[in-house]
Amino acid sequence: MSTAFSQSPFGHQPPAPTVPAKRPRDVRLDFFRGLGMFIIFIAHVPTNSWAQVIPARFGFSDATEIFVFCSGMASAVAFGKLFDDRGVIAGLSRVAFRCWQVYWAHIAVFMVCAAVYVAADDLLANGGHYVRNQGLWPFFSETPSHLLGLLTLTYVPGLFNILPMYLVILALLPLVVLVERHFGRMAVAAFILGVYAIGTTGAISLPEQPGTSGIWFFNPFAWQLVFFTGFAFMRGWLPVPPVDRRLMIAAATVLVVLVPFAYVPLVDNVEFFRDGNRALWPLIDKTHFRPLRLVHFLSFAYLVWVLAGEGGRHLSGPYVRICCKVGQQALGVFMAGIVLSQVAGIVLDQTGRGLLATSLVNLAGCTLLVAVAYTAAYFKSQPWVAAKPIPQPRPPRERSEPLASPSAAAMTGGPAE
Repeated sequence: MSTAFSQSPFGHQPPAPTVPAKRPRDVRLDFFRGLGMFIIFIAHVPTNSWAQVIPARFGFSDATEIFVFCSGMASAVAFGKLFDDRGVIAGLSRVAFRCWQVYWAHIAVFMVCAAVYVAADDLLANGGHYVRNQGLWPFFSETPSHLLGLLTLTYVPGLFNILPMYLVILALLPLVVLVERHFGRMAVAAFILGVYAIGTTGAISLPEQPGTSGIWFFNPFAWQLVFFTGFAFMRGWLPVPPVDRRLMIAAATVLVVLVPFAYVPLVDNVEFFRDGNRALWPLIDKTHFRPLRLVHFLSFAYLVWVLAGEGGRHLSGPYVRICCKVGQQALGVFMAGIVLSQVAGIVLDQTGRGLLATSLVNLAGCTLLVAVAYTAAYFKSQPWVAAKPIPQPRPPRERSEPLASPSAAAMTGGPAE
């Protein structure tokens, strides 16, 4: 066939291939994920005075809800659209690959932190203080069973419980997408709420440590509710709430009323608030993600969503851009944050926890998180790979004679020119 007819049946040049437009990132999602990474770092530094001013000290929800909710929203963009555009096999493969990444991220964080404790004990010659007091002594004293437990996720000590929870929820994602696709939104809502109803009672849970009756601190079958709430908002399964003064007042009222029942100095020293906290415990238990935590978090999320403005127009400036970069590299930053928080605690043990030392250590840790985010983004950009040129349209060939028809060429047995 001639060049002309390979272009079009009429001899016209086809339009140049276009590169699919990349969906713009939501600055609100990136910003709040980044903010959550900083809060998680601060919260995990042992005996950190800065942790007294993070949101968790003034309410029942905390940075864990931010991390899980925003992860659900990000998963709707990354995985939900893939199921739509490329089908079930591609979607399942992508989710399985992400689970694989999260699994090895969890193993790596555990092993690095264990090595940090061992190195600190050797360097300081303190008789194994850190290994014994950071919850990892069973791993060192009963290594065979706990090594197997680490690899099978049946040994999940306190500091290392967020990524396993996230992994299990990710594994539920394809099932949720398929239920919605084949049975509709009401069916998927019934499925999510049904799993939550069973999970929040503790009827299904996962073992925390070999040979004990402990369970994962974050029960994924309960926590999937906040993940899939974010997922549903981003997928359009749930309508975006309007900016309404009455809703804002209701959300603010929930936050303000609950502050004294969550603020530790008041709970510890005022009998009324202490009794109130105990009475609310069946509704605020963190392990099984009881419903008042979701109410508190959604109230907080609604207010910050309103304050961010439509499309995040109120979020701008260099600090916002830095926070967004951290949010865009959430998994790598989270891993670094857990390790750095333990290093920071060891440093503060040696320097003392005065105002200056605490401030310097926290600021240094946050700065390193930013460095990790930018470094991860640099390597993800694959700067060693040359950019592929965009195909350019070929100029039409000049002709001295009109084109013959394909039928004429067939009749003569010769070419179509």
